[in-house]
Amino acid sequence: MFESFGFEETTAKEASVLLAALIGLAFGVLAQRTRFCFRRSLVGEDRRQALGVWLTALALAVIGTQAAVAAGWISFDAHRFMTSDVPFLAIGIGGLLFGAGMVLTRGCISRLTVLTGGGNLRGALVVLVFAVVAHATLKGVLAPLRVALGSVTVDMGDSVSLAALPGGALVWGGLIAVAALAYALRSGNRPGQLVMAGLIGLLVPAAWVGTGYILLDEFDPIAMESLSFTSPSADTLFWTIASSSIPAGFGTGLLGGVFVGALVASLIAREFQWQSFDAPRQTGRYLTGAAMMGVGGVLAGGCTLGAGLSGVPTLSVAAIEAIVMIALGALAMQALLSRSSAAGGAASTTRQAQPAR
Repeated sequence: MFESFGFEETTAKEASVLLAALIGLAFGVLAQRTRFCFRRSLVGEDRRQALGVWLTALALAVIGTQAAVAAGWISFDAHRFMTSDVPFLAIGIGGLLFGAGMVLTRGCISRLTVLTGGGNLRGALVVLVFAVVAHATLKGVLAPLRVALGSVTVDMGDSVSLAALPGGALVWGGLIAVAALAYALRSGNRPGQLVMAGLIGLLVPAAWVGTGYILLDEFDPIAMESLSFTSPSADTLFWTIASSSIPAGFGTGLLGGVFVGALVASLIAREFQWQSFDAPRQTGRYLTGAAMMGVGGVLAGGCTLGAGLSGVPTLSVAAIEAIVMIALGALAMQALLSRSSAAGGAASTTRQAQPAR
């Protein structure tokens, strides 16, 4: 397909960087305006509205992705999401770690990348540490842990996809999309917010089709990719420090586009503001969360975007397990922090009530 466009001096991989930058630019702008964040949809004060935004994006991502599959443009048969030997243990542990980490950092890695574009230095440090730890888990000192946990698998056969269940992709994809939209329409969001959220969702099939169909080059194939931040963060870090020998890929273009889009949107809205840490204890909390997300994102096979917004529309059982475990990890960590805060407050009250001696 790529050859039919007549490109002579640009390879499919080079074109994918431009495609990713455009998709990232759009995501950065839309995510900044909608405050798109999976953590907020679970434990935020406005979680009902935030969940409505996230589910709207998911619904459109499912519809668009499955429409592309039905049209024969793309297929996930050979994609990593559809590997018959599912590493359930690694996905479960990774999901819990990622979910807990994003509560500690008050945002998943996609949200923190957007915040970095708005001047948030806490987000910038988390993104950097996340990328380092993710790379260490993929190819460095933590790789043995990944390999050990990933070796525990269950052979799912064809059942690795919901499309293999009675009713097929049409029924299961339709159920997910309808349920998500039904909640979103009752979430109390303004129509404009839901429209922008829907556009975020459509970026998912746009990336799948772009890399898996439009840029398909049989002589120089590239991976079929969509919105994700785990591998792209690691790849961008590696490219940054070794760009003379490592060419940029889809992930590098995506992260660069997200940062620029968020920066432009925050400047136009006059919301750009430098922010940093308030205390050493807060710094430690964010660094811990960043490391947990770095390990967890790799083990789970993706973040809230890679496994959630992009993975669930493929109807992959592994992706669904990942996003469910991320949610459980986030809720568990929030409960733990709330209990710790309540216990600390009670102890402080007791000390104040004691008579002076």
